[in-house]
Amino acid sequence: MAEYSYTVIYEKLPDGGYRVIIPAMPEICTFGETLEEAREMAQDAIRCVLESARKAGEPIPSEVEPAATERLAVSIP
Repeated sequence: MAEYSYTVIYEKLPDGGYRVIIPAMPEICTFGETLEEAREMAQDAIRCVLESARKAGEPIPSEVEPAATERLAVSIP
C-alpha cells in the first residue's frame, strides 16, 4: 500500500462551512460543513484522483507547495 501526502488549504466560508483547495490537484472542488467533514471530503477526493490515475496508467500528481502566502491590502477610491 502506498501513502501520499499533499498540502490542503481550508477556506472558511462566510455562510459557514469550509471549502477545500489542494494545490497539487486543482480539479478537486470539495466542501464540508465542519473542518472535520472538510478533511474527510478532501481525503476522499484525493483518493479518487489517485485511484483514477493509477487505473488509467497516468502519473500520480506531485506535491505542489505554495510558493508563498500573504495578506495583501488593496485600496479603492
